[in-house]
Amino acid sequence: MNATQDLKTQWETLKASQPHLRIRNAAEKLGVSEMELLATKIGDGVTRLEPNFKDILAEIESLGKVMALTRNNECVHERKGTYLNGDFSSPHASLFVGEDIDLRIFLMHWKKAFAVAEENARGISKSLQFFGKDGEAIHKIFLTPDSNEAAFEVLVNKFKSENQEPSETTEAYVNTTEEKPDIEIDVKGFQQAWLDLKDTHDFFSMLRKFGVTRTQALRLAPSTYHAQEISKDGIVTMLETAAKEKTPIMVFTGNKGNIQIHTGPIRKTMWHENWYNIMDPDFNMHLDMSKITQTWVVRKPTEDGVVTAIEVFNEAGDIIVQFFGKRKPGIPELEIWRETVEKLA
Repeated sequence: MNATQDLKTQWETLKASQPHLRIRNAAEKLGVSEMELLATKIGDGVTRLEPNFKDILAEIESLGKVMALTRNNECVHERKGTYLNGDFSSPHASLFVGEDIDLRIFLMHWKKAFAVAEENARGISKSLQFFGKDGEAIHKIFLTPDSNEAAFEVLVNKFKSENQEPSETTEAYVNTTEEKPDIEIDVKGFQQAWLDLKDTHDFFSMLRKFGVTRTQALRLAPSTYHAQEISKDGIVTMLETAAKEKTPIMVFTGNKGNIQIHTGPIRKTMWHENWYNIMDPDFNMHLDMSKITQTWVVRKPTEDGVVTAIEVFNEAGDIIVQFFGKRKPGIPELEIWRETVEKLA
């Protein structure tokens, strides 16, 4: 029995004993990546696509209303809508900027693409799935009852790869980011640069300039006003308050290859085991509270006034999710959002 067939058999055995196990969790149990496991189904509901990502994404609008899914290990972000205003002109980040689907895409990390049709309790689920070189899912696009299924079939046939071998190889990312000792940082220069910020988008370039990691930056912030660590329970309090007061918020969730943003009010929040969830008709978020190690209130000066965020981190210091009040350039942040966060801090 070859390795691919052996893996497929192991997966089928695992599904027989745990029929509700998701593919991501099955891959973890089997010690492989999700992409490697998915590839064993090529020819059986899974089709490998050519990695022409810009061309594929440029045609997603034709699918109509779909569900966009972006996640990391700790947070899942699902948003229904239509992909509008795609912009692939920048070499750094591609964009979709719509009221519903709002993405910042880093195509240098996109390596493989598949079309998937799989049976579930509701019928046949159809999706496009994109992966990085490590076999981790970067982004998925699922058809909804309101989607144009004929356009999906046209897209799949257009970009179908000649290579339909049922196997995939992966390459691990090498972590090159090591936190410098605080004593090696120009702390005064860094703090002044923070105070001189004019745009929140300049924060990341400031971190690179001074060679600080994100959590190190929060420790070295100009004052506790600019960065204050709070209990992770504050996330639940904030979301429950936002739902009750109908405060429109922004929820950013991402990974190496994509950041997905929800903007608007939320309604229904609830616990399920260790996950805290937003369960609205067009927006779902699932946050594994057990994997949160740091939660910070962060304030950055801009030309429009202070912008207040809640930033959430895992054990490795990677950002899991960020929350803001709804805002746009040229418009100060909502006072009700600021008041909600101040009560936490």
